[in-house]
Amino acid sequence: MQSGTKKPIGKTLLFGVLSAAFYAAVFSYADLIAAYFSQGSWWAAGPIATVFIVSYLYGNFTSNLWTCLGVEAKRVHKRVEKPAEVRPQMRATLHAE
Repeated sequence: MQSGTKKPIGKTLLFGVLSAAFYAAVFSYADLIAAYFSQGSWWAAGPIATVFIVSYLYGNFTSNLWTCLGVEAKRVHKRVEKPAEVRPQMRATLHAE
């Protein structure tokens, strides 16, 4: 992290609270949610939507948490590789006499 940049403490707390609240709501009303999701039709998209919501909330929380802790990805320069050697293609031949 560059010096002088603010740490996203507010975002970390916000997404942490939202993640915890969403988990608590889903586990508190698991039977009711399962009953709705098992009805079929458009309700069948419920589990997929739930996973996307959890992924978004928790992903933002963890990303901001790591930034607050000062853990950043290290930039690695890609190594330029030589082009592959072109070999002649094998061809099947028939030696008829």
